[in-house]
Amino acid sequence: MIVFDLICRDGSHQFEGWFGSSDDYDKQQLAGLIDCPTCGSRAVEKAVMAPNVGMKANQRSSSDKPSRFEAGASDSAEGAQPVSNAVEVSPEYAKLIDKLAEAQAKILEKSEWVGTDFPEQARAIHYGEKEAAPIHGTATADDAAELDEEGIEILPLPLPVKPPKSQN
Repeated sequence: MIVFDLICRDGSHQFEGWFGSSDDYDKQQLAGLIDCPTCGSRAVEKAVMAPNVGMKANQRSSSDKPSRFEAGASDSAEGAQPVSNAVEVSPEYAKLIDKLAEAQAKILEKSEWVGTDFPEQARAIHYGEKEAAPIHGTATADDAAELDEEGIEILPLPLPVKPPKSQN
């Protein structure tokens, strides 16, 4: 797949187009199959684009240190969350994520990891079968919906959590 920044000459609307290859773009352009999603104009051409060439994933400069949000993710495929392989992150966004990661880490410091037993443990605490204590773990969307229906308050964590056993 290749992504081109496109622009319509009629309204100067800029948008992205995804194509199987550069040749696919050329063929679709010649056939008049590309139009502006804003105004419908077929007078569309490639916009000027700067190449985005980054370092290999296994290379870092000595001054680069991974930010908190680059490390760790849930090992479970169940209840998987959307992720991105975007390399470019604005400094403002990186600072925001770092602050969010710090806040989440402070909350989880005083919380016990219960892993996939989270729904059962949350129920036990809610129904007084277990002493009240802060816990965190994993739950599917269906589990979370059931807990909510039972009136058990839970809060989705904004960032992935690496299970303690899999941390170095």
